[in-house]
Amino acid sequence: MTFLWPELLWLLLALPLLVLAYRWLLRRRGGSTLRFASLGLVREAVGQGVRWRRHLPAALLLAALAASVLALARPSAVLSLPARDRTLILAVDVSGSMQARDVKPDRIGAVQAALREFVAGLPDTTRVGLVTFAATAAVAQPPTLQRDDLIAALDALKLQRGTATGSAILVSLQLLFPDVEFDLQAVNPRRAAAAPSESGSLPPKVAPAPAAPGSFRSAAIILLSDGQQNVGPDAVASARLAAERGVRVFTVGIGTAAGEMLGADGWSMRVRLDEDTLTRVAEVTQARYFRAASAAELRAAHDALSTRIAFERRELEITALLAGLAGLLMLAGGALSAFWFGRLD
Repeated sequence: MTFLWPELLWLLLALPLLVLAYRWLLRRRGGSTLRFASLGLVREAVGQGVRWRRHLPAALLLAALAASVLALARPSAVLSLPARDRTLILAVDVSGSMQARDVKPDRIGAVQAALREFVAGLPDTTRVGLVTFAATAAVAQPPTLQRDDLIAALDALKLQRGTATGSAILVSLQLLFPDVEFDLQAVNPRRAAAAPSESGSLPPKVAPAPAAPGSFRSAAIILLSDGQQNVGPDAVASARLAAERGVRVFTVGIGTAAGEMLGADGWSMRVRLDEDTLTRVAEVTQARYFRAASAAELRAAHDALSTRIAFERRELEITALLAGLAGLLMLAGGALSAFWFGRLD
């Protein structure tokens, strides 16, 4: 907690003086009880078990004064609040390896089930888009607030051949930055973006100046894949383009290190989880990699992503909150004093 006017906190030093004054008043009143013929009568009237009532209203008043002083100093605190006007792009691997059953019921089925829960837990103001990728990447659903449209696109996923992880990142960036063009065919998209056109002049659309990695908090990409890229732009080079625009690419690895044997039409191959590529993509963009070797781990990964993405930490002034607390404490102290003793002192 920080304060805009910290010099007013010196007023808190007056609170111990108030405590001393309160004790002095109690002793002064206590002296008057000597005029009674029997102190036992006083104890019987007050009651041994309710002595704390005598001091509780004063304690509440003291706490109210302390809250008032803190409010005068204009405090501010960093709070976790639902993100507003945020855009998320879900990039889902639909390559043939996603039919492996090392994650039950299979990799793609587990992803669809987890994403339905993830999307349902997002704030209503978060726009969500869907990009699918196999040998190429395509937009299955532009960013939208309509959850039904997004779920319908998720349910319609079809598996294909190839895994172009780098293309998925570039297509996701294209959705976030429609005025910037990315070469989806280049092996190294960074080099292609910097190269001049055939006429010898620079491309007509120039990329903006690089931003600090992870600084663009209005949008993020969540990439779900087994990580085995075999076609298209380099995934890490594409991630560097995202980092230069401040976009974080969170990655979720679907599958196990041992993988599973898949085969059809006379061929067979073992499909394993490639964690190295997915980890490097997340690190380059100042994001995080989540491993999902089971359906339970996948749900846990999406719960962690919800905490990181659906909520944002913002510094807010909480003067009104403390002022309201001070008022409630004063009212409570006054009400208890009136109810128990028939007076407000």
